[in-house]
Amino acid sequence: MGIWEVFLNWLRSLFFKQEMELSLIGLQNAGKTSLVNVVATGGYSEDMIPTVGFNMRKVTKGNVTIKLWDLGGQPRFRSMWERYCRAVSAIVYVVDAADHDNLSISKGELHDLLSKPALTGIPLLVLGNKIDKAGALSKQALTDQMDLKSIEDREVCCFMISCKNSTNIDSVINWLVKHSKSQS
Repeated sequence: MGIWEVFLNWLRSLFFKQEMELSLIGLQNAGKTSLVNVVATGGYSEDMIPTVGFNMRKVTKGNVTIKLWDLGGQPRFRSMWERYCRAVSAIVYVVDAADHDNLSISKGELHDLLSKPALTGIPLLVLGNKIDKAGALSKQALTDQMDLKSIEDREVCCFMISCKNSTNIDSVINWLVKHSKSQS
């Protein structure tokens, strides 16, 4: 890339910055923090410590700065999910697609959260994580089990991902960038 191109890209970035704020939610051990790390650095660690409360991380992808709220998924933190989901560009709900035992709980928590009037209309991205594991659900099975077709007051999108193998992470980033708000 020549110096002129670098200068033009820099100039464009001054005028066409985009920002978005996201809340990553889902039950404990679904892979929310792993997703943040893979999006931010491309790195994956097998040994993650459960998030206590929440973490915030800013990630820049091209001209888009993404502020990610990574919220704890343990039962004691779920009551604060709504507060961190208000006025975000999108809600990202992460599900462990290989954890069949907790799917009904995950579905209940998601639908309970989406019933809150303050969250009406906020786009929802559901990510079925851990598709690298044996027994992981297909996209159709996850859509059915989570009853995503019944959600009609917002845009709903679903991707099947593996943070461990970076499967479909580029699709997730593209969807997020598409939903960012221009701040120019």
